[in-house]
Amino acid sequence: MKSLRWTTRDQWHVTLRFLGDVADPAPVAASLRRVPAALQASGSGPFEAVLGPTVAWFTGRRILQIPVKGMELLARSVSSHTAEFGEPPDAKPFSGHLTLARVRDRARGPVNLAGIPIGATWMVNDMVLFSSSLGSGGARYSVLERVPLPL
Repeated sequence: MKSLRWTTRDQWHVTLRFLGDVADPAPVAASLRRVPAALQASGSGPFEAVLGPTVAWFTGRRILQIPVKGMELLARSVSSHTAEFGEPPDAKPFSGHLTLARVRDRARGPVNLAGIPIGATWMVNDMVLFSSSLGSGGARYSVLERVPLPL
């Protein structure tokens, strides 16, 4: 389908919190560096991500995604530590997922792509603060800060 743009491996990520435009990312990075210690102090972690069980369309059939579970507590901690930055952390509730494809223009994606079983698990080793910019091939992500998580 020509109106479907598949994501590439370098675009794959699970968004823990969307910030929107932030004038200075340095304070955000400093806040993220405090998350691992807070998680350890509360006895949380390590985090195992669970992909699946099936591919699904978000409402409107414009974004094809696969759910990712296991990072809900991590996302809440990131939201609380970065509450003063960007968009309000409760603007969109956390919905762990990996975006597989986006539909171009105003088209809707084919129904038959939903329901395909996919499953995987992995240990979440770090959090990454990204800067993103949109281009003709989709979003391009630049790493601003990488914060290791305790395993």
